[in-house]
Amino acid sequence: MTRTPAAAQPQTASRQAWMQVLARAGEHLEPYAEMLQANGYRHVREPETGMIMVRARMGGDGAPFNLGEMTVTRCVVQLEDGTTGHSYVAGRSRVHAELAALADALLQRDDSQQWQDAIIVPLHAKYLARTARQKAEVGATRVDFTTLVRGEG
Repeated sequence: MTRTPAAAQPQTASRQAWMQVLARAGEHLEPYAEMLQANGYRHVREPETGMIMVRARMGGDGAPFNLGEMTVTRCVVQLEDGTTGHSYVAGRSRVHAELAALADALLQRDDSQQWQDAIIVPLHAKYLARTARQKAEVGATRVDFTTLVRGEG
């Protein structure tokens, strides 16, 4: 097993964070299409849809089992400067996969902060707002089941 140097770990954590935002963005990434596609790039791997096995754990010992299959779309692009971007997104959206791969490549360059501010920060804010709204909707229908003890004596 190869260990990652300590200096590379913060870069890995940053990339994992933006990849998570891009994967969850869905159709919210499409308004950035023109800005992303304005950069010269080529497909290393065209967007393609396939299936992956989802694994889960259950029981006291956490024994893994196959939960089922899930549709994913993946894409790999390369910018003119040689930077490669990858994406794996849930579902069948070829556009989402391509835009996420483009954003990944651009975020790896020296001007990554510009792309963080322009794309990742707003998309993450939209995600947080969506999840807060969903929690509020679910919370409104929440039922607390409590056991009442009668005062009969």
